[in-house]
Amino acid sequence: MKKHSSISFRQLLFGLGFLLAFSGMVFLLFFHRRDEKRFTNITGELFLEEMRSNTLSMHYTLANPENFGIHDYSPVLSCYDAGRALRGQAETENLLSSLKSLHSEKLSRDDANLLQLLVRSLENSLALSSYPYYGEPLSPVSGTQTNLPILLAEYTFRTRRDVEDYLALLDQTDEYLASLLVYEQEKAAAGFIMPAPFLREVRRQCDTIVTKEALESDTHFLQTTFRERLDSLLQENTITAQEASLYLSQNDRLLKTVLLPAYSALGDGLLLLEDESVVPAGLASLPEGKAYYELLLISETGSYRPVEEILEMLKNRFSAEFGEIKKLTENNPELVRSLTLDTTKDFPYKNASQMLLDLQERIKEDFPSLPGSATSIAVKAVSQNLEDYCAPAFYLTAPLDDTDTNSIYINRQKTPEGLELYTTLAHEGYPGHLYQTVYHNRSVLARKERPARELLWYGGYQEGWALYVEFLSYGYAADLLRENGQETAALTACLEARNRSLQLCLYSLIDIMIHYENASFSQIARLLENLGIRDLESARSVYNYILQSPCNYLKYYLGYLEILSLQDLARETWGTEYTDRRFHTFYLDCGPSDFLSLRQRLLETGS
Repeated sequence: MKKHSSISFRQLLFGLGFLLAFSGMVFLLFFHRRDEKRFTNITGELFLEEMRSNTLSMHYTLANPENFGIHDYSPVLSCYDAGRALRGQAETENLLSSLKSLHSEKLSRDDANLLQLLVRSLENSLALSSYPYYGEPLSPVSGTQTNLPILLAEYTFRTRRDVEDYLALLDQTDEYLASLLVYEQEKAAAGFIMPAPFLREVRRQCDTIVTKEALESDTHFLQTTFRERLDSLLQENTITAQEASLYLSQNDRLLKTVLLPAYSALGDGLLLLEDESVVPAGLASLPEGKAYYELLLISETGSYRPVEEILEMLKNRFSAEFGEIKKLTENNPELVRSLTLDTTKDFPYKNASQMLLDLQERIKEDFPSLPGSATSIAVKAVSQNLEDYCAPAFYLTAPLDDTDTNSIYINRQKTPEGLELYTTLAHEGYPGHLYQTVYHNRSVLARKERPARELLWYGGYQEGWALYVEFLSYGYAADLLRENGQETAALTACLEARNRSLQLCLYSLIDIMIHYENASFSQIARLLENLGIRDLESARSVYNYILQSPCNYLKYYLGYLEILSLQDLARETWGTEYTDRRFHTFYLDCGPSDFLSLRQRLLETGS
């Protein structure tokens, strides 16, 4: 009996030990799965809510919303409302609290990375929300009044539902623009109104972007592009001729009775806000303007460096570029003369299609191939109605689940032919925005990453990359010119790259001077005069542009410098295993991120 009892006792101990171990494993598994499940629910709900609350944003993010669980939604433009903004602030606080309660070590690597990005992004957004009237949605530089018509004109029609959603959104443009006027009125009451000259510029845009004359003659780009998109659906038998006719009349009616009066009302409302006593000045002139600028800098660039460190980076780069320009021109005095000549007619390629094909060939060695099938690119001219207000070129980001067809817009008024068109196409196309977007979207779908990743935007990551590859394309252009026996033109391309870098570096420095150090126009004019820019009108143009678009140049140039810094870290970390192709692949595989997160991820790769 004792022996039996003894054996039973040992068996009992073994069994209990197994049970305790199993219970611990279940307990651990439960908590791991609990965090995974909560993260799935939080990010899933966040994505669905963001998509349902702004149909315009959803349409440019997803081609097929139903594939992402979005079946029932009402077409809606997200209008401004002070009460909604406050509720959004509270919701962000709650969301942050929920995310911070999760344990990143219990999530997959991709989820842990997304958690970190979400927390940092939301923390900065929450901090920015404490300054409700410091932003400017109606900036004369690429404000809503110029962006909205472009987004409407490029609203892709894949189905009948798309056409009906579009018309429903068009019908809400009066409420949408009216809400922005309310915002401007609130800003004025709080003492943050735009200077009168800037308001007049916005009013002029409102008066010319949508005109009665163009609508009556049936030549406005929102009429012509609408017809073109309907024609495609007709050819595919997606809609009938009768439906097309009905949609055309609805579009014309809404343009004439909703959009046109909406722009007129916005312009008239802004006229009443003009105050000649408001002196144009940077963010630093506002209460807590410097603190806001620091947050805006993080939001726009994804760089967490202190402003003083950024200033030092820019000054060092300016000196380096200036030294390279001096060396290049001293060794090749003929280059100075070549800069004054029109060399566009001598560039080997004359049209955009040839240039894009050449760029695709030249990047093959140092850049990863795009996943999936080939993409088609339509290079279009910006409508004449918008030439005065649009950037020299832009790429309209393809939806996450439809990257086969892409559009690049060229502003013929601002982008000449030859070298400048070639480098612009590198910036917007290959290996710039188009290539980066298609690579990212297809990789995300292949890895089945959470769609909430698409809610994060990092100007420095995207625009920094586009500028980084644009500078590489000057080298490609130089190679192309040498292949065609144009040695001087090749050296000129190298000089043009240095000049562009120097200019963007200077404008980034001026951005900090104006918005962080409160520099006046006279101070900026003196700086430019010392650098050889003595024309006061040109100085005023530079000053006003930067005044109206804080952090815009830094989004490009600081993003570019952060990539170079990241590249140096990769060389140091990977040693002999470093190649440009490996670095480019790493950067693209990480996807849109802040640079603090990118540095952390790179260090994790080891050698």
